Amino acid sequence: MNQLSTLNVLIPGQHATVRELLSSGSIRRRLLDIGLIENTDVECIGRSPGGDPTAFLIRGAVIAIRSEDCRNILIQLPC
Repeated sequence: MNQLSTLNVLIPGQHATVRELLSSGSIRRRLLDIGLIENTDVECIGRSPGGDPTAFLIRGAVIAIRSEDCRNILIQLPC
């Protein structure tokens, strides 16, 4: 099995699979509502000029997520 990492390590063009959300409270609810659940494929689309937030393609929608929140999303990179 591949090592787990956090969503903020993805660079534009990379894909990964969500393994676990470590967030709690309202941000956890928001992430779950946009479909960021276990086994969801995500692709990094790009970063803002300042580097935060980062845009991800999640279930057909482009979603911007702050680095602070990306650190609480565990992913698995493909082999």
